[in-house]
Amino acid sequence: MGKDLIIVESPAKIKTIKKFLGGGYEVEASVGHVRDLPTKTLGVDEDNDFAPDYQIIPGKAKVVSKLKSAAKAADTVYLAPDPDREGEAIAWHVAEIIRTANPNVKRIQFNEITAKAVKEALANPTELRKPLFDSQQARRILDRLVGYKISPLLWKKVKRGLSAGRVQSVALRLIVDRERERQAFISEEYWLFKITVQGETPPPFDADLWKVDGEKPVIGDEKTALALESRVSGLPYVVQNIVEKERQRHPRPPFITSTLQQDASNKLGFNAKRTMSVAQRLYEGVELGERGTTALITYMRTDSVRISDEARDGAREWIISTMGPEFYPAEARVYKSKGSAQDAHEAIRPVDPSLTPDSIKNNLPPEQYKLYKLIWERFMASQMASARFWDTVATIESGPALWRAKGERLVFPGFLRIWPQSSDSQSALLPKLVAGQELSLEKLHKEQKFTQPPARFSEASLVHKLEELGIGRPSTYAAIISTLTERDYVHIEEKHFQPTDLGVIVCDLLVEHFAHLMDAGFTARMEESLDHVAEGESDWVALLRDFTLDFNPTLDKARENMTQVKAGMDTGLTCPQCEDGRLVVKFGKNGTFLGCANYPACSFTSNYTRNSAGEIELVKEEAPEELGPCPKCEDGRLVVKKTKTGGRFVACSNYPACRHTKSVSTHVACPKDGCDGELVEKTSRRGKPFYSCSKYPKCDYAVWDFPVAKPCPLCESKILVRKETKARGVHLACPVKDCGYWEKED
Repeated sequence: MGKDLIIVESPAKIKTIKKFLGGGYEVEASVGHVRDLPTKTLGVDEDNDFAPDYQIIPGKAKVVSKLKSAAKAADTVYLAPDPDREGEAIAWHVAEIIRTANPNVKRIQFNEITAKAVKEALANPTELRKPLFDSQQARRILDRLVGYKISPLLWKKVKRGLSAGRVQSVALRLIVDRERERQAFISEEYWLFKITVQGETPPPFDADLWKVDGEKPVIGDEKTALALESRVSGLPYVVQNIVEKERQRHPRPPFITSTLQQDASNKLGFNAKRTMSVAQRLYEGVELGERGTTALITYMRTDSVRISDEARDGAREWIISTMGPEFYPAEARVYKSKGSAQDAHEAIRPVDPSLTPDSIKNNLPPEQYKLYKLIWERFMASQMASARFWDTVATIESGPALWRAKGERLVFPGFLRIWPQSSDSQSALLPKLVAGQELSLEKLHKEQKFTQPPARFSEASLVHKLEELGIGRPSTYAAIISTLTERDYVHIEEKHFQPTDLGVIVCDLLVEHFAHLMDAGFTARMEESLDHVAEGESDWVALLRDFTLDFNPTLDKARENMTQVKAGMDTGLTCPQCEDGRLVVKFGKNGTFLGCANYPACSFTSNYTRNSAGEIELVKEEAPEELGPCPKCEDGRLVVKKTKTGGRFVACSNYPACRHTKSVSTHVACPKDGCDGELVEKTSRRGKPFYSCSKYPKCDYAVWDFPVAKPCPLCESKILVRKETKARGVHLACPVKDCGYWEKED
């Protein structure tokens, strides 16, 4: 009699599961998907009900062979990939592959990798859920049809290597539309008024202008501001009324995927991809010393805020025993998920609420500790009593003007004791005031302001917008954002997305020729249709058939009518070199640049920037620095040249006729033991400078920040690097991970 076989998705889960199942089971991993559509062809037979041509993924032959052998030797095969659509698809494909070796296949799933959860799943196996697989399959084929049919069109019309995506392109449109709002924004002047007044007892306090002549004030220029100042000057300031009441602030529900990504971005500076990667490790299990391999959080791809009774009881026990019964609400908190949420599994929460972040801090890498702490605190706070505040609002009258002062006093912290990130800043306390009391004016403040354009999207705000519009699913947001940056459709400037000219032109072409596809409402309705397929309410083939009825004719028209921009996008500017040709934005393999439309007759090129209105401004090139005679030719001199992507290299002034080049040196010796190279400036394929050894590939030492020949006093590093942060300004830091040494630069 053979052992039963459990097939999981990730190899990292094997050790965690084996720890509490013992030797009665074999555990193997599929290492993600094992089958997919082919990479070089469409792989979908549209004339045969969209039949997919699934193939073993390149490089997975050994994994598949191992799974077949293990299945053949097992009595029962339990398929245990993740509990979502992608996990169901993996289970389905594995079942198809091993069915000839062992037809006795069951599906199990668990929301957390604990002994109880896994054993309960094994005791209650189910069949594979075909509707859920059909939904994933329909999504995969939809994305393949869009990507494989539109992308070649973009290669032909714009530039090779571009891509279009059913959800990705709508996300790009949001970013481009926001940029255009900013460029079209006309700033307007306005003035703010505030008074500082003193009662009979301290302290002095501030009050904001609320109304003038019974109306909300509109003060649009200095003349109006001075007129108002004149009207209230010399008048008494009298307390008109006082309103006092107690107010409660309730905790927010535990994390779902999208809110975790948003908070990790805002509070930890993690991008969505990093957040999901770290969360995956916390879910699969980490080494905790004597505890061994332990799973710390529940499954991290979810849009449900539901939690189990066991988790609620665990939180209650910890809150009452650690903080006191007054910190637990009179009734246990139950949060309601959105109507579109898949409620198959729970919110993201700690597996064991009693396992506090600080108790395992020494066992976790910093990024795992930070994310676990965020998840643990959000979950515990979600189960706690509300915070209570005593609010005071004083209305003050001075002639035609009414002013308001607000005071806030924390009466009981409740959940804020655990979750201080919840904006628990308090307003200044007001002194004892009574209606009719006259106040003395200490100062009248007036300040000129200007309205600001809408902010660019950050990762957090883009994820929030996608979720709000019902576009995509939380599990796809990280991949969407990564694709936009990798295709050079957007750049990240100060943690916000700025569309490139390439991104703008691609967006405009898609909006012009694929209006339905680029419409947020249409994309959201498609997500709802996929949900109906997952619930067994709709047929996936009918969904695809309806989609292609509009998509295929639209595609045919686009092939005929889409504007060709490979030669460049006209800027309306005249070439400064030949004074005849027009300057166009060209999309080269190393990025965008300006070139003359008369090329090759005119070879003018230039880097450029755009101002706040979106207008193009040429970048003046710095005069090259002469560095001495070229060692390869008689009439050249060495100079520093700049590439189109911003990287630098030293080249002969006769370049490219003379091909002598070398990298820009930092004059800092390579710190790697036994290496006689020096650190030189290089540029990544995304245009970011870094510093690596001149002996590469023999020596692979590299750092992102500029090196300084100064040893670290705490570790054995022979160099420090120059950094700049908001907290520390310009400083020197040790490049060795986990060293932590830094100092102010002399």
